[in-house]
Amino acid sequence: MRPFSFKRLSEEEFLEERQQVLAMWPTGSEIDLDEAVEYHRQIPSSKNYASKVRDACDRGITLAQPRGGVPTLDEHIDLLRCLQSEGGAELLPTTTDSYTRNEQFGNAQRGIEESQKAGHAMLNGLPVVCHGKLACRRVVEAMDNPIILLSGSSRTRLTAETVLSAGYSAFLGSGIAYTISYFKTRTLEEGIRNYQYVDRLVSFYEERGVHIHREQPGFLTGTLVPHGQGIAIAALDSLIAAEQGVKQYAAGLAQSLCLPYDIAGIKAITKVCRRYLDRYGYNDVFVPPITHEWMGAFPPDEARAYGVICQGAAIAALGGAAVIVTKSSHEAYGVPTAEANAAGVRATREVLQLMKGVRYGESPELLLEMQMLEDEAIAIVDRVLELGDGDPAIGAVRAFEAGVLDVPWSPNNYNAHKVMPARDSSGAIRYLEAGNLPLPPHVAEFHHEKLAERGRQERREVGPDMAIDDVMAIADGC
Repeated sequence: MRPFSFKRLSEEEFLEERQQVLAMWPTGSEIDLDEAVEYHRQIPSSKNYASKVRDACDRGITLAQPRGGVPTLDEHIDLLRCLQSEGGAELLPTTTDSYTRNEQFGNAQRGIEESQKAGHAMLNGLPVVCHGKLACRRVVEAMDNPIILLSGSSRTRLTAETVLSAGYSAFLGSGIAYTISYFKTRTLEEGIRNYQYVDRLVSFYEERGVHIHREQPGFLTGTLVPHGQGIAIAALDSLIAAEQGVKQYAAGLAQSLCLPYDIAGIKAITKVCRRYLDRYGYNDVFVPPITHEWMGAFPPDEARAYGVICQGAAIAALGGAAVIVTKSSHEAYGVPTAEANAAGVRATREVLQLMKGVRYGESPELLLEMQMLEDEAIAIVDRVLELGDGDPAIGAVRAFEAGVLDVPWSPNNYNAHKVMPARDSSGAIRYLEAGNLPLPPHVAEFHHEKLAERGRQERREVGPDMAIDDVMAIADGC
């Protein structure tokens, strides 16, 4: 195994690893990179995700992209057609199933067969690897708009090979954020290595004129993660991807639904990522901001759920996000119907259209929030790079060991679990306990005072009960 670092895989290292990846499941034998490049060249530019996002940034508009995936191919095509025609989604999704996310392809294949027998979904996504390249091309060819693969995993190498060879032009996921978000025993080193392969694959296409949009997910766990730490991790993920040759790497931010705080986060995330990409010489990497509508517990009442969705759309518009990833009014009950999913897109797009060209003014409140987020993120990234002797991959592993990076509510065994967040009186996410995070003193004091202000307003003690209350606050209407 190659030594662990963020350094670019050589062509020899990449091709040697690739032989092992393609051998993981029989459909891997279908994939030929030269043929895939030629296939991409025949796809209209209107169906290229990277181009569409860059155009949206140039025009100052926000595009809407839902989530969604079902196990059988025909039903997945029907779902995407509904999202495209009834929802008006400019960008389309393919979410993989849990077995594919864990490279349990045999179980995924059985899930396809059981879904076909039962006449309804027995998996929570599309098993793209089991369907294979040619089958996935049917999805691309059936749509007018670009498609992104939502991997939900840090084991994604054969998934990436499959969908990129099928004509998909975007891929969501990152080595740090996804490993820490979703996996208990998986090491950060494994997650980073796997995404280095994905990003080296993306660079293979890029070097041959095929533009692929890569996207860092942020933290989509439905729990409160302060934006400063999310921004810091996005910057580290972007450095690791850029070293492999990625040229478009969107930075993702999950919304808290506090309007000025989220807008500050959207504006700060690109600025901080740009700071470090330029420092390392990756001046040609484009970093558009992406935001995700509320990922936590949703109100069961449909009208209130639409209020949450519309607030998310307003945040995206006012913050100047390139893309907003949408939710539906059925989130409280489980996987939405295609129609409910499309309705969530329509509601989002209506708000985006009504607010077209409107931006949140640079108020003292916004500028202060941005400065605090930037100061926090920069302090964290600088300490991570110091721990790694300039190597962001090695630094990230050492930082989690030291608690310099410590994501609240993470299930991962390699996370320190000393950080606890809570909302302040405005709804912004603050550090109730900061553990070993290297927060500058003025940032730590800012968080402390904001929580103390909430305590005074609510006439209660600042403590863990606040954090517990905040977990269900949006759903409960608090």
